[in-house]
Amino acid sequence: MSQYSLAHPYFGVFAIFVFTFVAFFATTFLSRFVGRKLANKNTQKLKLSPYECGLAPTKQPNRISSQFYLMALLFILFDVEVIFMFPWAVDFKILGVFGFVEMILFVLLLVIGYVYAWRKGALQWQSIK
Repeated sequence: MSQYSLAHPYFGVFAIFVFTFVAFFATTFLSRFVGRKLANKNTQKLKLSPYECGLAPTKQPNRISSQFYLMALLFILFDVEVIFMFPWAVDFKILGVFGFVEMILFVLLLVIGYVYAWRKGALQWQSIK
């Protein structure tokens, strides 16, 4: 008998991985092939132009405020705390006093960040004048 046995515990996982890999590329190739064969090859200038009314836009008149990005960043920063609090809440009794103190320190650090952002005016919406 050869060195490699089909009774290895991870052989099934490897076989599923190879099957998934082959199925993914076969599906991708088949969809591209069918899409190219069935696609309409009619390339008119009007069809290829962007669908907009009026003149073609040359310049954006208003810039997007960086305040949108700052708000999104702060939202993600303070929303991630829930991801860290959920496992703590599930194992609250197991962690005991040590886990409670660690979570208090974590929340205190987040409160310090919140107060810092508040004092810097990051949460104030700036009016455009």
